[in-house]
Amino acid sequence: MTSFHPFTLIFLVALATTTTLQLWLAKRHMRNVSAHRNHVPDEFSGSIPLSAHEKAADYTIAKTQLGVLEILAGTVVLLAFTLGGGLEALSLAWTSAFEMGGYGHGIALVLSVAAISSVVDLPFSLYRTFVIEVRFGFNRMTLALYLADLAKQLLLGLTIGVPLLAGALWLMTKMGTYWWLWVWAAWVVFSLLMMVIGPTLIMPLFNKFSPLEDASLRERIEALLAKCGFRAQGLYVMDSSKRSSHGNAFFTGFGAARRIVLFDTLIERLTPPEIEAVLAHELGHFSHRHVLKRMVLMFAASLIFFALLGHLITQDWFFTALNVHSQSTAMALILFSMVVPAFTFALHPLTSLYSRRHEYEADAYAAQHASARDLVQALVSLYQDNAATLTPDPLHSAFYDSHPPAALRIVRLRQLAAA
Repeated sequence: MTSFHPFTLIFLVALATTTTLQLWLAKRHMRNVSAHRNHVPDEFSGSIPLSAHEKAADYTIAKTQLGVLEILAGTVVLLAFTLGGGLEALSLAWTSAFEMGGYGHGIALVLSVAAISSVVDLPFSLYRTFVIEVRFGFNRMTLALYLADLAKQLLLGLTIGVPLLAGALWLMTKMGTYWWLWVWAAWVVFSLLMMVIGPTLIMPLFNKFSPLEDASLRERIEALLAKCGFRAQGLYVMDSSKRSSHGNAFFTGFGAARRIVLFDTLIERLTPPEIEAVLAHELGHFSHRHVLKRMVLMFAASLIFFALLGHLITQDWFFTALNVHSQSTAMALILFSMVVPAFTFALHPLTSLYSRRHEYEADAYAAQHASARDLVQALVSLYQDNAATLTPDPLHSAFYDSHPPAALRIVRLRQLAAA
C-alpha cells in the first residue's frame, strides 16, 4: 500500500482534471459536428456536396468515439502501473534475472512496460484500421501488411531503442549531478541524426520512394524551387496508396538530405497547379525557418524537463507517492514519462496557437509564390477526399489541431487571392 504524500493527491487531481477535460472536449466536438452535419458551411457550399460533408461528420464522430475509449483505457493503465503497483511488481519480477538497478534490469523494465502498453493500444489500432477506415473507404492495408509493419517497427525499435536506452542509463549513472545535461545533449544529437538518416535508411523500410516521372510536373516544381531559392536532394513519389487512400505531401530530411515527397494519391487527385500551390505552402515553412524554430523550442522544453527529472530522481517521495519502492534510474524515466502528460495537457492550446501562426505564414508565402486560388482549391479537395470535418468545435480544435480550422483558413486565403 502506498504511503500517503501530498504529491499522491496532486497527481490524482491532475489526472482527474486532465481526463475530465479530454472527455468534455470530445463530447463538445461530437455535439458540434453532429449539429452541423446536415448543412455545408457557406464558404464551401459551392465546392463540397452535402453527402461528402455528412461523411466527414460521421467519420469524425467515429474517430472521436474511439478516442474516448482510448482516453479511459490510458487512464486505467496509468493508475494500474503507478498506484496499482504494476511498476513495482514488474521491477521485483525482473530481479530474478537481473540485479536491481543494473543496466539489464533497467532495460528489461522499460521494454516490459512498453510491451504492455503496446498490447493495450493494439485493439484500438486494429479497430481504427480495419473497422473505421474500412467503413469510410480509406483503408487499403491488408492484415499481412499490417503485421509486417508491426514486425518492422518492433525490430527497428529494439535495434535503435535498446542501445539508446543503455547509453542514457549509463550517462545517468556515471555523469554525476548534471547527468541530465549529458542525456539531453545525447538526445539532441540523436534527433538531428535521425532527421538526416531517416529519409534514406528508415522510411524506405515501410514505403517505396520513386523519382517523380511526370516531366511537366517536375519542371513546374523545379521552377518553383528555383524561384524560392530552395534546394532539395530529389523529388519523390511515395506509394501511400497501398495503405490508405488519404492524400498528402511533405518535406523530409535535414540540410543536404532534404527531400520533397508526394503521396501517389495526391498526384492522382490534384492538378499540377494545385500541387505547386501545396508545395509553395511547404516551402513557406522553410522560408520562415519554422522547422528550425520548432526544433529550438522542442529542445529548450526538453532541457527543462530533463532538469526537472534530474531533481525528482533524488526525491524519495516522487517514487513512494506513486507506490514505487524499487528506485532506479530506469524507474525514474518511466514514472516521469507517465506522469508529466497529466500536468502538461492544459498547455496544448499554446503549442497549437504557435503552430497555427506558422500555417498562416506559410499560406501567405504560398499566395506570393504560387496561386492562392489554386491552394484554396487544393485544400478543399483534400478536405473532401480525407473526410476532414469543416465544423470542428472551436475549443476542441484549440487543444488538438495544429492547423487552423478549414473555414478560417479558406477565408484568409481568399482575401489574399483578392488582394
